[in-house]
Amino acid sequence: MAQPVVRPAVQAGTLQDLPYGPAVAARFPDPATHYFTPGLAEQRRTFSTNAEIGRWLYQLAERPGAAAIHGKWLQLGLSQRGEPIHALVLTQARDADPGTLSEGRRPTVVLVGQQHGDEPAGSEALLVIAQELSQGLLAPLLERINVIVVPRANPDGADAGTRTTDNGTDLDQDHLLLTTPEAQALARLINNYRPALVLDAREFAVAGPFLEKFGGLRRNDAHLLYSTTGNQHEFMTKAAREWFHQPMQQSLRSLGLSTDWSHSTSSRPEDLRVTMGSTHPDTGLNVQGLKNIVSVQIESRGAGMGRAHIQRRVHTQITAITTALRQTAERASSLEQVRSFVVRDTIALACRDKVVVQAGPTPEQHELTLLHPETGADLAVRVDWDSALTLRVLQQRPRPCGYWLSADAGKAVERLQLLGLQVLRVAEPGALLSDSYQPIAAQAGSSATQTPQPLQVSLLRSAIDVPAGSYFVPLNQPLANLAVAALEPDTGHSYFSHHVIGRLEDTARVMATPSLVFEELQ
Repeated sequence: MAQPVVRPAVQAGTLQDLPYGPAVAARFPDPATHYFTPGLAEQRRTFSTNAEIGRWLYQLAERPGAAAIHGKWLQLGLSQRGEPIHALVLTQARDADPGTLSEGRRPTVVLVGQQHGDEPAGSEALLVIAQELSQGLLAPLLERINVIVVPRANPDGADAGTRTTDNGTDLDQDHLLLTTPEAQALARLINNYRPALVLDAREFAVAGPFLEKFGGLRRNDAHLLYSTTGNQHEFMTKAAREWFHQPMQQSLRSLGLSTDWSHSTSSRPEDLRVTMGSTHPDTGLNVQGLKNIVSVQIESRGAGMGRAHIQRRVHTQITAITTALRQTAERASSLEQVRSFVVRDTIALACRDKVVVQAGPTPEQHELTLLHPETGADLAVRVDWDSALTLRVLQQRPRPCGYWLSADAGKAVERLQLLGLQVLRVAEPGALLSDSYQPIAAQAGSSATQTPQPLQVSLLRSAIDVPAGSYFVPLNQPLANLAVAALEPDTGHSYFSHHVIGRLEDTARVMATPSLVFEELQ
């Protein structure tokens, strides 16, 4: 295995003045534990470079702390600028290959950092976690779990100190469309290793719109969330909440680290609503939930803060991540039982019941505790709050048996396969009972810089002739609800809205079990 090439250090984000004074800073002292990575070295002005991350993971793979531990350094792919996306697999299986890990009884955890380039604490924390798993106090956990660490999913954004990838895409919102090589690399990893848990290590901004709208700074050390989106199985939600969110919250608070739900507000001054997470099925958090994976997110306070409070931010991340790893080890058999039930239940629903086409948060009131930017005193603010914990069904339809796609929808087929869905090719021409989409009207206001505005449609039931060479996406498969998210055309996140599918007539809802001859795609 070739060792990664070390390139010259580049600035990993610009140091910025804090948006507050000493009284606020005093509320966030450094932890007693001091963490070390290349980017956390004393007098260092840049965070760990991508080359340093690669070398760190490579050395851990080559020299694990115990003979029973097997490490494998991976390059998941290349970023848009050609930077490698590094990962480390750690296991006590006989080797670290996907097939071996799938055959074993240990659940696999995938830890992802720095999807947003200006959120560095997760990346630095995951380097520490990787070292502790390979050579330190967390190594005994590998007797019961496998762990894959991806410290920096967006190396270009990290080099530039920007939130997005090099072409301006928010990587976190590209896990359904898979337009970027970065999102595609993560999708391949998830499909190959089939984890039971995916944890996304993020950061949130302290000031910005919250200071402008509510006169305060965000106070919490950590914001937590688990996946919540339409069609996610209730057992996955329950497992995430009870087995991961609640213990992570307790661990953080026991160390004096304050927590709240992940939330944000728009940049529009007149919009005083605060939104908890996202209910759309295109974010990394929610796509993993629809893959029947427990999906959780930890955000430390720090986006845009440069190196300020970096030890405390890393400490927050490590505390939450360590708890999640220990919970996975303790719940290993239960996690597999839940996933097996959810898979069977999802498969059995084909041609039955309903699917949620669009879901939204529930409007509530919530008390945010902010900080006065000058005195550092707590500032309680009651806000209109869109809660993702209880979803409102905005639109639903009968669940089809599957989706038919025309031969011209090859681009969509490639994306669906990359998501992990089974797609069959029609081998001989035949007929299908289907609901075809009929356009009614497009909503106004679409532009290249806005979320695509969905077309309004009605359904027309009829028998359609389907030629050989077209495609069928069955819903009697484990990841069926991802197909629903991608293929119902009248949503802002659908493949049709984003022109992955070119015409409405290129897809239809199959409403009876097909009696056609199919062949597997290679």
